[in-house]
Amino acid sequence: MTETRRYRVMHRTRYDYDDVVTSSYGRCHLQPRNLPGQRVLDAEVVIDPEPGDFSSGVDIYGNVDNYFHVRTPHQRLEVTGTSTVDVDPVDQALLESGAATAAWEFARPSGRSGARAVEYQLDLYPPEVTDAVVEYSARVFVPQRPLAEAVVDLTHRIFSDFTYKSGSTEISTKVDTVMKRRQGVCQDFARVAIACLRSQGLAARYVSGYLATDPPPGAERIYGADASHAWAAVWLPGDRWIAFDPTNDVLVGERHVTVGWGRDYEDVAPLRGVIYTESRSSKIDVSVDVAPLPLASEAST
Repeated sequence: MTETRRYRVMHRTRYDYDDVVTSSYGRCHLQPRNLPGQRVLDAEVVIDPEPGDFSSGVDIYGNVDNYFHVRTPHQRLEVTGTSTVDVDPVDQALLESGAATAAWEFARPSGRSGARAVEYQLDLYPPEVTDAVVEYSARVFVPQRPLAEAVVDLTHRIFSDFTYKSGSTEISTKVDTVMKRRQGVCQDFARVAIACLRSQGLAARYVSGYLATDPPPGAERIYGADASHAWAAVWLPGDRWIAFDPTNDVLVGERHVTVGWGRDYEDVAPLRGVIYTESRSSKIDVSVDVAPLPLASEAST
């Protein structure tokens, strides 16, 4: 039986410059969200050098974001987010609800009840919903098919039809390019899924977070060897969402830690900023670790 899991998450980004940086401005999404099915026990973001200004707030999508300004001259900048999170298994009750088992056509946002989801229904600019996307999604979203069933099928099709290849794409790579090459990474597969859903008039959002991975049998965990992850979610009437991970052919559950969501990657980038420097080159090193921890009940036994 699948049960709730607890994790200690660390996401560290280090920039090294070949000349002094006199000022760094940054914005980061590194603190997980409190959600039904996910509880944040503690979370913090540490900047080195210590920033002169630091603030924490909530963006228009409800994600926790942090702003900082480092005024101390530096040649290395390190931003580290750490948190402890409890995550529940897949919500079977949601999958068996009337909204999830009804025909997918009924999940198109409409009226006052769907007002908050309409933004996620719209295509991006430049458009991501191409003829290839429409043709691909039409094989999944046949008339009157139950929504949950169609989502599971879409998840499996992308997993089967596309090849995961690290380094094969960039942040700027468009969905149409991924459709032609049939390869990419997690953010590409999430964006393909989102474009498919939007092509059918459904509301879909891009979700950023982490995936807990287990080492091969007999091997020890390698600290910092994990990575940030991305998946998609589709809206249901009643303002609920089914989140699914086409990279791994699973619905999102106890191995997924949600940090934030938006219409696309740009809304929830882990870290971005502006620097003032004469530096001509820089090096970035990203280290992510999602370490399982015992729950209180397990620790006491």
